[in-house]
Amino acid sequence: MIDLKSMNLPELKELCKKLGQPAFRAKQIFAWMYKGVTEFEEMSDLSKELRQTLKEQAYLTHPAVERKQVSQEDGTIKYLWRLMDGNCVETVLMRYHHGNTVCVSSQVGCRMGCAFCASTLAGKVRDLTASEILDQVLFTQLDSGAEISNIVLMGIGEPLDNFENVMRFLELVNHPDGMNIGMRHISLSTCGLTEKIDKLALRRLQLTLSVSLHAPDDETRSKIMPVNRSVGVEKLMNTCRRYFETTGRRISFEYAMIDGVNDSDAQADLLADWLAGTGSHVNLIPLNHVEESPLKPSRRVRAFQKRLADRGVTVTVRRKLGGDIDASCGQLRRKAMGGADVSERM
Repeated sequence: MIDLKSMNLPELKELCKKLGQPAFRAKQIFAWMYKGVTEFEEMSDLSKELRQTLKEQAYLTHPAVERKQVSQEDGTIKYLWRLMDGNCVETVLMRYHHGNTVCVSSQVGCRMGCAFCASTLAGKVRDLTASEILDQVLFTQLDSGAEISNIVLMGIGEPLDNFENVMRFLELVNHPDGMNIGMRHISLSTCGLTEKIDKLALRRLQLTLSVSLHAPDDETRSKIMPVNRSVGVEKLMNTCRRYFETTGRRISFEYAMIDGVNDSDAQADLLADWLAGTGSHVNLIPLNHVEESPLKPSRRVRAFQKRLADRGVTVTVRRKLGGDIDASCGQLRRKAMGGADVSERM
């Protein structure tokens, strides 16, 4: 069966040609999918015969709302979507003065093993298809009634570990006949898969690359981020410099502030040394408490911020949203799983 929503317009035109249909039918089908139809019968300007043929040969992905939590503090909405195979992923709608941002997942679970993240506790189940990533943006907009203007790939999963599907998603969500969300309004977060960062750089996309650094030294970073054991901070930072030189796009470094782990003055100084002359931006993140983790939120966020700023680093502290609705990655999905391993629910 064909995953129709993961197809781009040229591929849809080729499909229509194979089905003996004129090329303009592809644009009609494409437009219907971005209206959020879930059945081919809803495509009313297609012939009954074509709708039946599509039903026999293809399918339309569409998630169902498993749980929905709305913050009474700031209007943030967290969705737990149940996919067509029964797996669940999370999406968060965040409201800012500059527009509505949706944070989407790229995998069911994650295999990166970061100690501070609930997404990885049960490991990776599978990659999401381009259509399943796209659906999170589309159906969040349809359900909430809030027009989406910005996307961050910072939900469950490592986007660059699902490279081809994520690249296809970016192509689709950027298409002028689809949701038409510009690349400059999209951020992609990675824990630092250096080979994939180099691969991404060659595409010269105008998105913002966010690197989850979280520690400036190998000893600390390897403890909280297992991926560092095969990469190392020096190799990662050299890769980031190549990315900047290739694309001209400034990198944002994400840094979760963990009490007594990565928040010392010496670590702030080392971080500033790494970033000297790169034009980079550091986004300090007050740690979300995860019940299964012994890590605690830092009490030195402002002091760390000042130390970096005094060294000439552009640094901000992320505004915390949805604190009353389990808004950090993986928390709602894990609660829905009852804290069990995913495989126990399959």
